[in-house]
This record gives sequence, C-alpha cells and structure tokens, in this order.
Amino acid sequence: MDKIDLLSTIKGSLFEQFYPKEWNLAKIDKCCSMKPEDVFKREKWWHKDFTPVQADTLEDFNTLMGHEIAQQIKLAKDEGRDVIVILSAGPMGMYRWAAEFLKSWNVDCSHVHGFNMDEWSDSEGNTLPASNPGAFRNAMESAFYGRLGKLTVPEKQRHFATKKELPLYGEQIGILKAKGAKFVLIYGIGWVFHVAFWEPQFAADYFSMEEWKKDTHRLAAKLHPLTIIQNSITSFKGRITLVPARANTIGPGIFLQADYTIGGVDGYLPARKMIYQSMALWVTLKYGPDMWIPSSVMPEYPGKLYFIKDLAGPLEPEVN
Repeated sequence: MDKIDLLSTIKGSLFEQFYPKEWNLAKIDKCCSMKPEDVFKREKWWHKDFTPVQADTLEDFNTLMGHEIAQQIKLAKDEGRDVIVILSAGPMGMYRWAAEFLKSWNVDCSHVHGFNMDEWSDSEGNTLPASNPGAFRNAMESAFYGRLGKLTVPEKQRHFATKKELPLYGEQIGILKAKGAKFVLIYGIGWVFHVAFWEPQFAADYFSMEEWKKDTHRLAAKLHPLTIIQNSITSFKGRITLVPARANTIGPGIFLQADYTIGGVDGYLPARKMIYQSMALWVTLKYGPDMWIPSSVMPEYPGKLYFIKDLAGPLEPEVN
C-alpha cells in the first residue's frame, strides 16, 4: 500500500473522529516530505520580513531566541517606547538568555508590559494557584522576571491569563498601542499546530477566517488530546493524569495584532534521536494560511521562527 492509499484509509477510519475534520492529511504529509533546504524557500504568502532561523543545537536555539527577545526589548528602550510582550510558556529555555543579555546591557525593564498568553484552568476558567509548580505564572516568575533582579518588570505590569484578567487583555493592549507601545509576540507551536492554546478544532465555531481572526480569547478552552499528551511529556514527566484538559488562552484577535513575532520550535532530543516537532515546523511554513492549522498564519507576519536543524529532516522513518 503506498502512502496516499494509507492516508485514504486513515481518513475513512476511526482516526477521522480524532483529527480535526478539515485537516488535509495528504497536504500535511506533502509538507513533511520536502527536502531540508526547502525550509528556507520563500512562499508567496510569507511576509517580506518573516524568516526561519536555524539553530544547530538546543543550546544554540535557546541562546539565539533569547538574544532576539532581549534585542526587541532593548530596541524599544532605545526608542523611548513601552513594549508589550506576549510570553509563551513553551519553549522556555530562551528566557534565561534573554535575562542574561538584558542584565549584561543594563536594560531596565520598567518599560515592559508582560502578558502570559495562557494558563491551565478547570471547566469554569479558574486557574492553578500561582504557587503550583505546573502553573505558567510560576514558570514565568522563575524563568524570566525573577532572573532580571533589580532590572525586572514592575509587578503591576505583569499580566496573567486568569478568569478575571484575560478578558481585559484586548483593551489593555489596545490602550498601550494607542500610546505608542510596540507589540512583540513570543510563541511556540504545538503538535496540533496551535499558537497559545488556540486549538485547530476551534475553527468549527467560525463562519470564516476573517471571523476567526477577530476572536481575542477563550476561558476554559477544551484542549485537543494530542495537546494533553504533548504537555504530559514536556512538562509533567509523562503523568497524563496531572495535565488539565482545559486552559484559558488568547486568540488570534490578540496574537495577530503583534508588530513583531518571535517563534520557536525545539522538539528534538538528540540523546534518544527523538524528533517530535518536525511536522509542526514544516506545516507551519508550507501549508498556507488556514484557520484549521492555526500556526499556518504566522509566516504572514513580520518576525523570525527559530528551529533546531534536525527538525528539517529528511523525515523518513527508521528503525532505532
């Protein structure tokens, strides 16, 4: 059975109830079948100021992405502007380096307004306590704000995706932008191509992509099973039972308003030769804008998408 026949079989099986219904599996597979050098081949829908950036190792990835974050914060300071920074809790390793660069440059972050893009929740939108080790607020306080020391972002300018505050993000960001603040988005990409926890199946709730692009947030958003499994591996040491099934999250009505985007795809474990975010990279870059593939819209906006070299493939199966 060749590849296309296999995909047809999957589409007609129980898997049809698992994958979002408008996913074109053959098109996704075609994206993943390209040559490594095709990662850099520009597509007609890419913004002229969007570019993929390759890192050879995870250490290089964290350093390069951290430098870019710090550089954007410093540029805003040099221009005398406030800067809005949407903060992703995955990946995380770059925040150490962002803090190190800012401290080495002696950049006071009093001009920074940080907004966590999402947070675990229950079915009512109530979030984990800030002290919980699994909470994204806890992660950001430790990984970024805490590392900045005396140069850190003022507490009143740190915003978290709680039931009370998330619905206010759009208004707060709008006011800051009207006063001249620059808006920088930091994002990762999930197994099902989400940005923040904006899952692909949410597209079923919208009549058009234009409508989809306007929605600013969701409280208690129901997560895709693959998102839960991915996070059990990356954040909960494999304990699926600890991973909440819901989260509060920003939507495209916020993350697509950014003036500059800094994305990261880092899912590669060299010690085990485990490549688990290659599809996220290729589909984001090559599928073309589609609300059923949330990350596919990101190349339409200025910025950089950092990735680890091995994720580009070639993505052919092998026996370990």
